[in-house]
Amino acid sequence: MNSLIIPSELIVVTGPARSGKSEWAETLAIQSEKQVIYIATSQRDPSDQEWQIRIQKHQERRPMSWEILEVPINLTATLEKISGQNTCILVDSLGTWLANLLEQDEITWENTQDQLLKILDKLPGMIILVAEETGWGVVPAYVMGRTFRDRLGALVRHLGAIANSVYLVTGGYVLNLTQLGSPLESK
Repeated sequence: MNSLIIPSELIVVTGPARSGKSEWAETLAIQSEKQVIYIATSQRDPSDQEWQIRIQKHQERRPMSWEILEVPINLTATLEKISGQNTCILVDSLGTWLANLLEQDEITWENTQDQLLKILDKLPGMIILVAEETGWGVVPAYVMGRTFRDRLGALVRHLGAIANSVYLVTGGYVLNLTQLGSPLESK
């Protein structure tokens, strides 16, 4: 007897800094009524008090019932180990994860991105990915800044092409781009 594979529901929540994207992603996770596995991609730095306060605020908002995994680097390997159709995986955030891998050369980064896209296609349950929008301002004057902006923009575009829903959160408002917009053809 073949087991029924239920396709995943992939949701991308994007927006600028301090827009409310994490809160919206958390709301979607709560509304799913599934077991939530929250993957935090930040790296703790005890010498950075402001960063520690940001992490603490995120922690205080989360329900105690959520399973929390701190995964600054090995996101794909962690996702491969998660199974269950009644789960909601919330990854916050792809920009932080990418920043942790920014020193990868272009070929290594392309492989890393491809591995993530492949595993997302195989996961059952609901997957919510939080990603920052960084390309709305001036072009960074330094190479690493441009690399970060370009890689994150391309990753979010790839994800948007395969996602069931894409939300833009800005100014404290949520827009469902899947309902309001028209997707561009993939490159």
